[in-house]
Amino acid sequence: MNVLTKKFVLLILSLSVNISCVSESDKIENVFRYNEYSNISSLDPVYSSTLRNIWPCNQIFNGLVKMDENLNIVADIAEQWTISEDKKVYRFKIRNDVYFHESIFFENKTRKVNAHDFEYSFKRITDKDIASPGSWVMNNVESFKAVNDSIFEINLKEGFNSFIEILTMKYCSVVPKEVIQSIGDSFSKNPIGTGPFKFKRWDDNIKMVLTKNENYFEIDSLGNNLPYLDGISIRFIPDKKSEFMEFLSGNLDFISSPENTIIDQIFDINGNLNDNFKNKFILSKNPYLNTEYIGFNLSEKLEKDILLRKAINHAIDRQKMMKFLRKNIGYPASNGIVPNGLNTNFKANRYNKNIEKSKILIEEYMKINNLSNVSLDITTDAQYLDVLEFVQSELKIIGINLNINITPPSILRQGKATGKFDIFRASWIADYANPENYFSLFYSKNHTPYGPNYTFFSNEVYDMLYEKILYLTDDKDLNETYNQLEDIIENYAPIVPLYYDMSVRMTQKNINGLKNNPFNILDLKTVYKK
Repeated sequence: MNVLTKKFVLLILSLSVNISCVSESDKIENVFRYNEYSNISSLDPVYSSTLRNIWPCNQIFNGLVKMDENLNIVADIAEQWTISEDKKVYRFKIRNDVYFHESIFFENKTRKVNAHDFEYSFKRITDKDIASPGSWVMNNVESFKAVNDSIFEINLKEGFNSFIEILTMKYCSVVPKEVIQSIGDSFSKNPIGTGPFKFKRWDDNIKMVLTKNENYFEIDSLGNNLPYLDGISIRFIPDKKSEFMEFLSGNLDFISSPENTIIDQIFDINGNLNDNFKNKFILSKNPYLNTEYIGFNLSEKLEKDILLRKAINHAIDRQKMMKFLRKNIGYPASNGIVPNGLNTNFKANRYNKNIEKSKILIEEYMKINNLSNVSLDITTDAQYLDVLEFVQSELKIIGINLNINITPPSILRQGKATGKFDIFRASWIADYANPENYFSLFYSKNHTPYGPNYTFFSNEVYDMLYEKILYLTDDKDLNETYNQLEDIIENYAPIVPLYYDMSVRMTQKNINGLKNNPFNILDLKTVYKK
């Protein structure tokens, strides 16, 4: 297909999609409506590094295996699998009843998924031209191949305890070769997957529509076909306050992670709903494997500013911050990068407030660098302004002037990925329930844009220890090595951990079947309205 023909086909495809559903989604009552305030950048699963992309991709795509709400690994497109005793060889048997969503690029509108599709999809993850932020998940993979149509095999360089958990990530979703080869980069806005919902329409900055996949392969415990909903409508309201008002007006079925000003409005000091909101909607709060932190770009000054970064870490009263800014919705990040639930055997209280220690460190820093004052610039989005204003007031006590620069979430993400900002507010949501995932943020081979190391931290001892934990099986050895890694992070201070998050979800009273999980992943295939 030449370039001109390809462009024409895409135009016709786009027009037909839009014309057919302009009013369709608005007329159907059985549609789940939510908002993505930070917008969606891509529907190609190789770029699903943030929740804004993961949520819709989770409705559109499937992988070999998946994680249920209790963090158990269960079958997805692979109906069964075996792992060799040395944990190096993984063999998956592919279901024979999974079909791709219909597309004009298939010979017969659709076709069955086979093992060769996974071989193609995995090659895309490591393609340097694609530059997937998830390429790091293949760091320990020696090879992979389709043995035949029904068997897919993965060989690892070294046995790795958490590899099966890594395969649950959306990066590892199956995609159709012939569609991507036909439309190229346009796949990110015209995706074809296998999931319970299929792509229908995307109006930039306005709305996205997904519709029910009538041929989806999963059924419920009673034998009923999934999903129950007829569709999903995603709006792009950029303001959290407006989003909340739309929810209160009944125009949205669900909101998640309200900003702090809204939390102040609807919660009391103990994190419970105020009386005037108790009967308006359904509230659920759950531990969330997410750490909020301040990151430093250390690409050229790892050693230079250690004293400054340590001073900042001990200047912040994290408990006070959680009580007055978050209504105790979440936990002070005083133990390190790994959040509550995964750090029970780690050294506690690494980052308690210690003003005297902070003042000594900052005075020494100023003396060494011949400074009379310290002024810093930090970049964040508007949602976390109050948190950083609190940090600003805390740093003022030790003589640091912190200037806060507000930028749109998209610019913040881009700046982190390119090393544009010297200091920035960031977060890390676990990809799988293992402390190793958090320590990957400081592994030198994971430097952005090919991994989650946004600070450009690099340390040979750290790398050696990180590689060691990938293959350890003894709990005592693992916990000892985890603490050694946290010791290095504490010593070099590439980040300032702020707090461990808690997911807050609010749904309309007619929404049923929405399951919670520690990753705050949105899974809508079992949701229904009544």
